[in-house]
Amino acid sequence: MANVSHHTGDITGHPDASEMRARYDRVMGGRDVALVDGPVFLLGLYCAVSPWILHYTSSQPALATHNLIMGIAIAVLALGFTVTPERMYGLSWAICAMGAWMIISPWIVGTSPDTGVVVNSIIVGAIAVALGAVCALTATRGTRR
Repeated sequence: MANVSHHTGDITGHPDASEMRARYDRVMGGRDVALVDGPVFLLGLYCAVSPWILHYTSSQPALATHNLIMGIAIAVLALGFTVTPERMYGLSWAICAMGAWMIISPWIVGTSPDTGVVVNSIIVGAIAVALGAVCALTATRGTRR
């Protein structure tokens, strides 16, 4: 009968230990900004539902649709960062661009936006720029190692 009992102990003697360590380092190497993925996702969700939270769907229908689309796009980018970080963090700067667009969009997409709509868009845009910059700077720092 074969000895199938599991031995607890050190696996450094395992023939594939160095390969497993290298693979682990490769997989975890791009996860420096893992803590930013969640806030970016939540920001996207808030951006998508903010017209209904602030009740400007009837007064600014074009801006409501715009925020819904932009929010979904930001949330999808965050999901992409989580699923395939090594491929997606090159798009971190896109969140900065989307944030800048969110800041100016009430005057371009909307029609005579009120103060609440403008302040909401500026705050969402500023947070998107900040989180996108954190993602992008951390990703570029991680590739220089």
